[in-house]
Amino acid sequence: MKFLVDTSQSKLSGLMEKPLVCGQLITPLTGYANAGFSFAIDNGAFSRFDGKKFASILQRDEKHKAKCLFVTIPDIVGNARRTLELWRCRHRFVGGWPLALVMQDGMEDFDIPWHEIQAVFIGGRDPWKDSQASQDIVKTAKTLGLHVHVGRVNAYKRWKLFSDLGADTCDGSGIAMYDHMLANIENKVLDAAQPMLFAESQEGHSCIQ
Repeated sequence: MKFLVDTSQSKLSGLMEKPLVCGQLITPLTGYANAGFSFAIDNGAFSRFDGKKFASILQRDEKHKAKCLFVTIPDIVGNARRTLELWRCRHRFVGGWPLALVMQDGMEDFDIPWHEIQAVFIGGRDPWKDSQASQDIVKTAKTLGLHVHVGRVNAYKRWKLFSDLGADTCDGSGIAMYDHMLANIENKVLDAAQPMLFAESQEGHSCIQ
């Protein structure tokens, strides 16, 4: 599992040399220019959804669409029912992009529209994110061949949990802001003797395992 980092083009160019980084996460909150690598677009709803900024980013990055892994449809943090209602209205927000449904607390109690989604974004509050219910959703998504992204990965423990489940990409605000947080995870990966991950990195920075 590799990181998509919400940062500037100049910083990302250096980060792309690292084995655990494979692209950029673009959000309405920071609005960084597209760096030209593999990328995904988050909706920024964890803080507060800004529809105008979200639409502006989609329009701006239309020319880069071929490199887009997914776009997250607006969601309600911690509320699966409301998030699914927004998903059913997704065409009000975006069309023609690979779409990710953000998984929220309680999603295991609803029918997930697997046939409609191209990617899964593991959101939710921390207890649910790390729960068995969340892990089972990841397993189902990977069985169906979907891209899985995990939000708020800022420490090795969560990285290891979802990497072992086969998740493809992740992000973390701490990783984007503080270089030492990524270095800490990299060092623990090395200490855990996972040579295959680093061998693969020599073959190119793929965001898909």
